[in-house]
Amino acid sequence: MKHLFGLSLLSLFFVACQPPAENAPEVDNSGQEAFERNSKTVMAFLEGYQNENLDYNSIYSENVILRLTHFGSKDSLDLEGMMKNDAQGWANHDFELLADPVVLLPGVNTETKMVDGSVRYYGDWMVTRSATDSTEAKSGIVRLYESFDFDEEGKIIYQQYYGDLTGLNMYLRSE
Repeated sequence: MKHLFGLSLLSLFFVACQPPAENAPEVDNSGQEAFERNSKTVMAFLEGYQNENLDYNSIYSENVILRLTHFGSKDSLDLEGMMKNDAQGWANHDFELLADPVVLLPGVNTETKMVDGSVRYYGDWMVTRSATDSTEAKSGIVRLYESFDFDEEGKIIYQQYYGDLTGLNMYLRSE
Protein backbone atom coordinates (compact mmCIF):
# COMPACT_ATOMS: atom_id res chain seq x y z
CA MET A 1 0.00 0.00 0.00
CA LYS A 2 2.89 2.35 0.86
CA HIS A 3 4.45 1.68 -2.52
CA LEU A 4 1.20 2.37 -4.33
CA PHE A 5 0.77 5.67 -2.48
CA GLY A 6 4.38 6.70 -3.18
CA LEU A 7 4.04 5.76 -6.84
CA SER A 8 0.84 7.84 -7.10
CA LEU A 9 2.57 10.88 -5.61
CA LEU A 10 5.54 10.46 -7.91
CA SER A 11 3.23 10.18 -10.95
CA LEU A 12 1.37 13.32 -9.87
CA PHE A 13 4.68 15.17 -9.54
CA PHE A 14 5.73 14.26 -13.10
CA VAL A 15 2.34 15.26 -14.54
CA ALA A 16 2.42 18.60 -12.72
CA CYS A 17 5.90 19.37 -14.03
CA GLN A 18 5.03 18.83 -17.68
CA PRO A 19 5.61 21.88 -19.93
CA PRO A 20 2.43 23.54 -21.21
CA ALA A 21 0.93 22.18 -24.39
CA GLU A 22 2.20 23.93 -27.50
CA ASN A 23 -1.32 24.55 -28.77
CA ALA A 24 -2.57 26.16 -25.56
CA PRO A 25 -4.68 29.21 -26.40
CA GLU A 26 -3.22 32.58 -25.49
CA VAL A 27 -5.17 34.62 -23.01
CA ASP A 28 -6.45 37.90 -24.45
CA ASN A 29 -5.95 40.59 -21.81
CA SER A 30 -6.65 43.51 -24.16
CA GLY A 31 -10.10 44.17 -22.65
CA GLN A 32 -8.72 44.25 -19.11
CA GLU A 33 -5.82 46.46 -20.17
CA ALA A 34 -8.24 48.85 -21.91
CA PHE A 35 -10.44 48.87 -18.79
CA GLU A 36 -7.47 49.83 -16.61
CA ARG A 37 -6.46 52.60 -19.03
CA ASN A 38 -10.03 53.88 -19.42
CA SER A 39 -10.59 53.82 -15.65
CA LYS A 40 -8.09 56.68 -15.39
CA THR A 41 -10.25 58.71 -17.77
CA VAL A 42 -13.36 57.99 -15.69
CA MET A 43 -11.54 59.08 -12.53
CA ALA A 44 -10.49 62.30 -14.29
CA PHE A 45 -14.15 62.83 -15.24
CA LEU A 46 -15.41 62.23 -11.67
CA GLU A 47 -12.78 64.51 -10.13
CA GLY A 48 -13.30 67.20 -12.77
CA TYR A 49 -17.07 67.09 -12.37
CA GLN A 50 -16.85 67.48 -8.59
CA ASN A 51 -14.38 70.34 -8.97
CA GLU A 52 -16.49 71.98 -11.71
CA ASN A 53 -13.49 71.88 -14.00
CA LEU A 54 -13.71 69.24 -16.72
CA ASP A 55 -11.07 69.08 -19.43
CA TYR A 56 -13.57 68.10 -22.12
CA ASN A 57 -10.94 67.88 -24.89
CA SER A 58 -8.82 65.29 -23.10
CA ILE A 59 -11.73 63.21 -21.76
CA TYR A 60 -14.36 63.23 -24.50
CA SER A 61 -14.43 62.31 -28.16
CA GLU A 62 -15.75 65.13 -30.34
CA ASN A 63 -18.52 62.67 -31.32
CA VAL A 64 -19.58 61.82 -27.76
CA ILE A 65 -23.21 61.06 -26.98
CA LEU A 66 -24.59 61.50 -23.47
CA ARG A 67 -27.76 59.45 -23.19
CA LEU A 68 -30.24 61.20 -20.93
CA THR A 69 -32.44 58.91 -18.88
CA HIS A 70 -34.40 61.16 -16.53
CA PHE A 71 -38.10 61.85 -16.95
CA GLY A 72 -38.95 64.53 -19.48
CA SER A 73 -35.45 64.79 -20.92
CA LYS A 74 -34.68 64.76 -24.58
CA ASP A 75 -32.95 61.63 -25.84
CA SER A 76 -29.29 62.69 -25.75
CA LEU A 77 -26.76 65.49 -25.75
CA ASP A 78 -23.68 66.06 -27.88
CA LEU A 79 -20.45 67.60 -26.54
CA GLU A 80 -21.69 71.19 -26.89
CA GLY A 81 -24.95 70.31 -25.12
CA MET A 82 -23.05 68.55 -22.34
CA MET A 83 -20.85 71.58 -21.73
CA LYS A 84 -23.88 73.88 -21.57
CA ASN A 85 -25.77 71.48 -19.30
CA ASP A 86 -22.79 71.09 -16.95
CA ALA A 87 -22.29 74.87 -16.72
CA GLN A 88 -25.96 75.34 -15.77
CA GLY A 89 -25.77 72.57 -13.16
CA TRP A 90 -22.59 73.94 -11.61
CA ALA A 91 -24.05 77.47 -11.46
CA ASN A 92 -26.86 76.26 -9.20
CA HIS A 93 -25.47 73.20 -7.40
CA ASP A 94 -22.45 71.71 -5.74
CA PHE A 95 -21.71 68.03 -6.40
CA GLU A 96 -19.80 65.65 -4.14
CA LEU A 97 -19.21 61.97 -4.87
CA LEU A 98 -19.51 60.22 -1.53
CA ALA A 99 -17.76 56.95 -2.50
CA ASP A 100 -14.29 56.61 -1.05
CA PRO A 101 -12.66 54.83 -2.69
CA VAL A 102 -14.55 54.86 -5.96
CA VAL A 103 -15.06 51.31 -7.22
CA LEU A 104 -14.92 51.02 -10.98
CA LEU A 105 -16.18 47.89 -12.68
CA PRO A 106 -15.35 46.50 -16.13
CA GLY A 107 -18.12 46.28 -18.68
CA VAL A 108 -18.50 43.32 -20.99
CA ASN A 109 -19.35 42.83 -24.62
CA THR A 110 -23.00 41.72 -24.73
CA GLU A 111 -22.29 39.02 -27.32
CA THR A 112 -18.99 37.55 -26.12
CA LYS A 113 -19.37 38.33 -22.39
CA MET A 114 -15.68 39.30 -22.41
CA VAL A 115 -14.30 42.46 -20.77
CA ASP A 116 -14.42 45.13 -23.50
CA GLY A 117 -12.71 48.17 -21.96
CA SER A 118 -15.90 49.98 -20.96
CA VAL A 119 -16.20 51.24 -17.38
CA ARG A 120 -19.09 51.34 -14.90
CA TYR A 121 -19.55 52.57 -11.37
CA TYR A 122 -22.25 52.91 -8.74
CA GLY A 123 -22.01 55.91 -6.47
CA ASP A 124 -23.88 58.19 -4.15
CA TRP A 125 -23.68 61.89 -5.00
CA MET A 126 -24.59 64.64 -2.57
CA VAL A 127 -26.07 67.51 -4.53
CA THR A 128 -26.49 70.86 -2.82
CA ARG A 129 -28.66 73.65 -4.17
CA SER A 130 -26.81 76.88 -3.55
CA ALA A 131 -28.35 79.44 -1.22
CA THR A 132 -29.85 82.60 -2.69
CA ASP A 133 -31.14 85.83 -1.14
CA SER A 134 -34.53 84.18 -0.61
CA THR A 135 -33.66 80.50 -0.05
CA GLU A 136 -31.28 78.51 2.09
CA ALA A 137 -28.94 75.88 0.73
CA LYS A 138 -30.51 72.43 0.54
CA SER A 139 -28.87 69.03 -0.04
CA GLY A 140 -30.00 65.62 -1.18
CA ILE A 141 -28.29 62.35 -2.02
CA VAL A 142 -28.92 60.48 -5.25
CA ARG A 143 -27.60 57.05 -6.19
CA LEU A 144 -26.27 56.82 -9.71
CA TYR A 145 -25.18 54.02 -11.96
CA GLU A 146 -23.05 55.35 -14.79
CA SER A 147 -21.42 53.66 -17.76
CA PHE A 148 -18.79 54.87 -20.22
CA ASP A 149 -17.75 53.48 -23.61
CA PHE A 150 -14.54 54.59 -25.31
CA ASP A 151 -13.21 55.19 -28.80
CA GLU A 152 -9.87 53.91 -30.12
CA GLU A 153 -8.06 56.93 -28.64
CA GLY A 154 -9.34 56.16 -25.13
CA LYS A 155 -11.81 59.06 -25.06
CA ILE A 156 -15.40 58.73 -23.89
CA ILE A 157 -17.67 58.22 -26.90
CA TYR A 158 -20.86 57.17 -25.07
CA GLN A 159 -21.98 57.95 -21.54
CA GLN A 160 -25.20 57.21 -19.73
CA TYR A 161 -26.43 57.35 -16.17
CA TYR A 162 -29.38 56.03 -14.24
CA GLY A 163 -30.67 57.59 -11.04
CA ASP A 164 -33.69 59.51 -9.81
CA LEU A 165 -32.52 62.97 -10.87
CA THR A 166 -36.11 64.12 -11.39
CA GLY A 167 -36.98 63.23 -7.79
CA LEU A 168 -33.79 64.90 -6.55
CA ASN A 169 -34.55 68.12 -8.44
CA MET A 170 -38.14 68.16 -7.13
CA TYR A 171 -36.83 67.74 -3.58
CA LEU A 172 -34.16 70.44 -3.93
CA ARG A 173 -36.71 72.94 -5.28
CA SER A 174 -39.40 72.16 -2.70
CA GLU A 175 -39.85 74.56 0.18
